[in-house]
Amino acid sequence: MTKEERHSIILELLMQHNSILVTDLAEHLNVSSVTIRKDLTDLEKEKKLYRNHGKAILINPYINDRNVNEKEKFYTEEKRLIGMQAASLIAKKDSILIASGTTMHALARCIQTTDKLTVITASLQVAIILSKDRNIDIIELGGILRHSSLSVVGKYAEAALADFSCSKLFLGVDGIDLDFGITTTDMMEASLNRVMMRTAQKTIVLADSSKFGRRGFSKISDMEDVDQIITDSKVSPAIAKRIEEMGIVLTIADEPLMIPSGRS
Repeated sequence: MTKEERHSIILELLMQHNSILVTDLAEHLNVSSVTIRKDLTDLEKEKKLYRNHGKAILINPYINDRNVNEKEKFYTEEKRLIGMQAASLIAKKDSILIASGTTMHALARCIQTTDKLTVITASLQVAIILSKDRNIDIIELGGILRHSSLSVVGKYAEAALADFSCSKLFLGVDGIDLDFGITTTDMMEASLNRVMMRTAQKTIVLADSSKFGRRGFSKISDMEDVDQIITDSKVSPAIAKRIEEMGIVLTIADEPLMIPSGRS
C-alpha cells in the first residue's frame, strides 16, 4: 500500500468517525505506529486533520471567538430545524431561560404562543426577536456586554438569576467534547451558563453537528449535567451512540414540525 493510499483511507475513516486513535489506524492499515504518526504529520501540514493526544481529529478542535454576525452565516438550515424542534418543547404558560448564540436566535424566531410565556435571556438579539410577541414576558439580564455575541455576562447577570426558577434552559455552546464536556470561548459566559443551569430544572443543549469533537477555551460543565441535546442529522452514528449511552436524550432535528410551540 502506498503512502497516498494510506492517507486516503485515514481521511475516509475520519469522515466516518470524526476522530480515531493512532493504534487503531496502525492495526487497521497493518503498519507500525511510527508510520501512522508520519502520515498524520504530513496530513496535518496539509491542514486536512488535527493531531491530539495519540489520535487524529478531522478538524482543529480548538475554537476561536467569532463575531455573532459571522456565525449567523453558517449552518443556517440546521439551526432553523434545531430551533423548531426546541420550540416544540415549550409548554403553555412556561418559564424558560434562553442563553446566547446564533442557534438561540433561530429558536427565538420559531417561538409562537397564544398563551403567556416568560423568557429570561442574556441575549439582546433574542429579546428583540421575542419583543414582537405581546404574549411573551421578557426579562433581559443586565451586566457587561460581550460585543462579539451581543449578550451580557458578569456578576450582575448571575446575581439576578438567584430570584428565579425555570423549567428549561436552552443553551448554545461552542464545543461538545464527550470526554471533556460542553464549552464556550469566553470564561465569563461559561460562568453565567453554569448559574443558568442551576436555575433551570432541565438543561437542553442546542448544537449543530459541527460542534461535536470541538472545545472552546472555557468549560461550562461535564456531560453528566446535560439532560438533552438537539442536533442535526449530520451527527455521526458513533457520537450519537455514545450520547445515548451516557443517558442523555438525543433529538435529531431533520424534518420541519408543523405545529409551533404553544399553539392550542
